[in-house]
Amino acid sequence: MRIAITGSAGLIGTALIRSLREGSGSRPSDTGKGPDAGKGRDTGKRVDIVRLVRREPRAADEVRWDPRRQTVDAAGLAGCDAVVHLAGAGVGDHRWTAAYKREIRDSRVLGTAALAEAIASLDTPPRVFVCGSAIGYYGDTGDRRTDESAPHGDGFLARVCVDWEEAAAPAAEAGIRTVFARTGLVVGRRGGAWGRLFPLFKLGLGGRLGNGGQYWSFISLHDHIAALRHLVDTDGLSGPVNLTAPEPVTNREVTAAMGRVLHRPTPFTVPTPALRLALGEFADNVLASQRVIPQRLLDTGFTFTHPKVDEAIRAALTS
Repeated sequence: MRIAITGSAGLIGTALIRSLREGSGSRPSDTGKGPDAGKGRDTGKRVDIVRLVRREPRAADEVRWDPRRQTVDAAGLAGCDAVVHLAGAGVGDHRWTAAYKREIRDSRVLGTAALAEAIASLDTPPRVFVCGSAIGYYGDTGDRRTDESAPHGDGFLARVCVDWEEAAAPAAEAGIRTVFARTGLVVGRRGGAWGRLFPLFKLGLGGRLGNGGQYWSFISLHDHIAALRHLVDTDGLSGPVNLTAPEPVTNREVTAAMGRVLHRPTPFTVPTPALRLALGEFADNVLASQRVIPQRLLDTGFTFTHPKVDEAIRAALTS
């Protein structure tokens, strides 16, 4: 199998490439039942990886693309069986100025459109296009359990996710099975939003955000990578798929779990006004509640290794 990946230097891309190379084509989660479910299955297939990079290629496995200018070296994608698109500016990396909000949107929408058009133009296109998305699509869901059948919500991130997914239309129209990986909060200590929490909690400075009642739909890094591979491997699966653990927890529960696992006190509370002062508009998303359920993953037999938040946190400490 030959798989092209954007965002290969990020938290998810790095872990996905490592999983593919170490697994030699085996699935990290089996879709079957029985005693071996979730333990992986060796397909016996070699996995060749193509990394899309925004600079001049320096290795045989690199292909040039420029998402901002919407250019892709389509010839370098010839022979790919799958394309996994993970690139996009970090949502919480900078304060949300008008310029950075434009960067968040353009890095996703323009890049997706360019990549979808490029693979659609191939004489033999890939059989599957897994396009990154986010549970931000649903907006603030409060305490309502929300699956993939829910409509999009309101707000900046919801609008970005709608445009992001719509930009993949050329691939779907060309008959490529197109899947939208609507990702929740990935529990990893080396990057992403959760990666910023670990140092604070290790110092005993962790605490709940706002009133702590908002739901956080998390997923362990291991399960996220296994789910991405499940999306690639599961024929017939297309459209939106939530990549979250089965039971979301509140921020208050996350705070308690971090304290338990790290053996640290969690006495602090960051009040809402302080969050708004520190983060600006992005604070609304930190305080938003998203109780998102991975119904389609469960329906297709995916097995979670770390369904509980304590397990996900412990797994992050050993990865």
